[in-house]
Amino acid sequence: MPTLTKLYTMKEASEHNSPGDCWIVVDGKVYDVSSYLDEHPGGDDVLLQATGKDATDEFEDAGHSKTARELMETFCVGELDTSNIPQLEVVAEKQKSYIPDKLVDLGKQYWVVPAAAVGIAVVVTFVYLRKK
Repeated sequence: MPTLTKLYTMKEASEHNSPGDCWIVVDGKVYDVSSYLDEHPGGDDVLLQATGKDATDEFEDAGHSKTARELMETFCVGELDTSNIPQLEVVAEKQKSYIPDKLVDLGKQYWVVPAAAVGIAVVVTFVYLRKK
C-alpha cells in the first residue's frame, strides 16, 4: 500500500521559521531542516532566510552536490499544496503584456520634447532667413 504524502500550504510551511523549527520549500517539497541548521556548510542563516518562500532558485544557484540532494530527502516532511497557487504561466503572461504597454506609454509621453525642439529650430531658421 502506497504511503500518503502530507500536503502543506506555503503559509503552514512559513510558520516554521525559527532555529528550533525551520522548514524550507524546494521543488514543491517541504523539508524540516531544524536538526541540520548547525551542520549546514553555508550556515544556518542561509536556511533561515529561505523560510516563508519557495527557495528552489536559491537552492539551485548554490550548486548543491548529488550527496547534498540525497541528504536533503531525509528531511522531507511532505509536499507543497499547489491547488490554490496561481499558475506561473498566467502571472508571467500578465507581466509580459504589461511591460510593452508601459514602454508604449513612455514613448507617447516623451515624443513632445524632440518635436518641440525641431519645431523651434524650423521657426528660428525661417525668421532668420526672412530678415536677411
